[in-house]
Formats: sequence, structure tokens, C-alpha cells
Amino acid sequence: MSSQQPINIPYDDPRRHAMANKSTWVSVAANTLLTLLQIMAGVFAHSQSLIADGMHSLSDLVCDFLVLVASHHSKNPADEGHPYGHGRVETAASFVLGAILAATGGAIMVAAAMKLQNVEHLPPVAPLALWVALGALVTKEGLFRYMLHVGERLRSPMLIANAWHARSDAASSLVVAVGIGGNLMGFVFADSVAAILVGFMIVRMGIVFAWDAFQELIDAGLSIDEVDSIRQTLIDTLGVKSLHELRTRRMAHRALVDAHILVDPRISVSEGHCIAERARGRVLKSHPTVVDVLVHVDPEDDLEHDENAERMPERESLLMHLAPLLNGLPEPKKVVLHYIGGKVEVEVYLPHDFFDSGSALAKAEADVAKRLTDNQYFRSIALNCMVVKK
Repeated sequence: MSSQQPINIPYDDPRRHAMANKSTWVSVAANTLLTLLQIMAGVFAHSQSLIADGMHSLSDLVCDFLVLVASHHSKNPADEGHPYGHGRVETAASFVLGAILAATGGAIMVAAAMKLQNVEHLPPVAPLALWVALGALVTKEGLFRYMLHVGERLRSPMLIANAWHARSDAASSLVVAVGIGGNLMGFVFADSVAAILVGFMIVRMGIVFAWDAFQELIDAGLSIDEVDSIRQTLIDTLGVKSLHELRTRRMAHRALVDAHILVDPRISVSEGHCIAERARGRVLKSHPTVVDVLVHVDPEDDLEHDENAERMPERESLLMHLAPLLNGLPEPKKVVLHYIGGKVEVEVYLPHDFFDSGSALAKAEADVAKRLTDNQYFRSIALNCMVVKK
């Protein structure tokens, strides 16, 4: 594995796609050369396994062009049809690459099993095939290490998947080299047995990659440790009383987060928004893989009361129900509604010169409270005197 630390290049930064495309074009050049060399040498040296390995290299070319197409489209910015961007193109490419790995491994196993049934008919192989197989092995192992280095630095599952595809090619070249060596030594069955074993390894590798990509395509969440870390970051934000709900999902190397935070139900909308923005900023700063956080503000942790709030009339209707309860008082200058515990707590602001004393205000508030008995909408009504700015 690469010891290099991942680099935090923004997803839409041109440098990121330049590095990804460079590594893929290196793979294209190497696989083009190997395909021609292996097939030509296989035909000349009468090595069916080398020809098959050349066809395997040809399948790598298909994968490389698939990566180039996916990389080109995944860098496109968000639009109306793709409001979260095009990062899932990488995920889909990783899924296809995994499927190709599994299919390639299965083909190797089938071909090797068929050879074992006709060992006596296998033709002798020329020594040239062994040297070409060893050269392919070294080339593909070097290609694997280079592509894995780039993929891990960019946190690109698509590039990492393509790198491991190159490693599977190195494994198949090793099988070919061992098989050819065994054939030259008189053990004509050796390459077929080894091919079956490596074919199984390639199938397993492809299934793992395809499964990981499939999990992302169906919006599987982040790991438990990652979610717990994000949850703690949100809870530690000043003003956040608790966390009501937290959802995560991956998009290629990125992560998206939806959270419902609980705040004091009597603060203003602007203060609640400010707390939510602080919580969002803390998550983005503390968790580099998270590229977007949607924070919803909840006033209380009670689903039943939330459902009651949904059934409440709109503000204008509530003000109509409030008017009879304020009978004998002047028209309010301001009315603040707090939806708490399935009912509404009301703050009414009256002209400052209406009451001649504090006792008059207290008496008016007591009279209003008597009218609130068994009210289906309002729990309490607080009267306040408001100074009107001129």
C-alpha cells in the first residue's frame, strides 16, 4: 500500500482530474504495448496462455477508456438534472470495473479447467514466451503501484479499483510465467492449476469492488466511527442542545450529511439559523471528506408534538382565534408564536402607553389567562408593552 497521505484537492479542481487522467493514460500506453507484444509472442511461441493474457490486457484497455470517460463526466459541476454533481459517475465506473474483474477471473478459471481436461494435447511452448510473461509481470506490478499511489492520494475509488485491476493482471501474468516454466520443465498441467487459483482471487476482488460501489449507489451510510465523530462535532457546537437525527451517504470519495439539531425553542429564527451555520461549518472543517451538510433546526425532541404542529392552523388563522382572547385590548403591535409541546405560547406586544401601571398590565394578563381554559390551540399568552420607534 502507498504510504503517501491523501491530498485535499477540491473535487472540481482541474489539478485533480489532470492527475487522474495522467495515470490512466500511462496505463493505456502500457496495456497497448503489452497487448500487442503478448499476442504476437504467444502466436509465435505457441503459447495459448500468453495469448489469453494478451486478451486480458486488451480488456484493461477497455477499462482504462471507461475510467477516462467517467473522470471526464464526473468533474462536471452540479446542474438542474444533477443537483449534487456528477460524482456518482465514478461510483458507477467502479461497479463496472468490479464486474469486469469478476468476469475476467471466471473466464480464467473456465479456460484453465478446460486445459486440464486435455493435457495430452497441449503443444510445447518456446522459451520466448517465458521472457515475455516475466516482462509483463514486472510491467503490470509497476503499473499497479503507480496507479494505487495516485488513487489513494486523490481518494478516488475508481482509480483504486483500476489499480487493483492492474494487480490482477500481474497475478495472471505470474500464472502464465509459472505455467510456461512448468511446461518447459515437463509439468504441462502446472499453469492450468495455478490459473484456477488466481482466477478465484480475481473473482473475489471483483466482487468486493462491485459490492462496495453497489452500497454507495444505494446510499449506504458512512461507517459507525465516522458517523459518531460527526455526531460529536455537531453536539459540541455552542447552542446545540442535542441531535434529533443524523443521516450520511457517500458520493465517490465525498460524503454528504443531513442533520436535525435541537435548540432552545424560544430563541429567534435568526439565532437558530446562526447556530445551524456554525454547526455546519464545524463539520466541514473537522471532516475533510464531507463536502456538504444540511442542518435542520428542531425546537424540541418530541415526534408527537411535531405532528401536532403540522396540524396547527396557519398564522393568520391563529391570529383570528387569538383576537377574542384579547377582547378589550388595543390591536397588538407585534405577535410572536412559539410552537411548543403541541400547542402555541404567545407573546403579545401592545402600545407602551395603554397601561397606566404595572398592576393594570398584570390584571389584563390574568383576565386573558382565564379565557384560555381548555383552549385547543393556545397554552399561554404573555402581554408586553412595546415602545414604538419613530
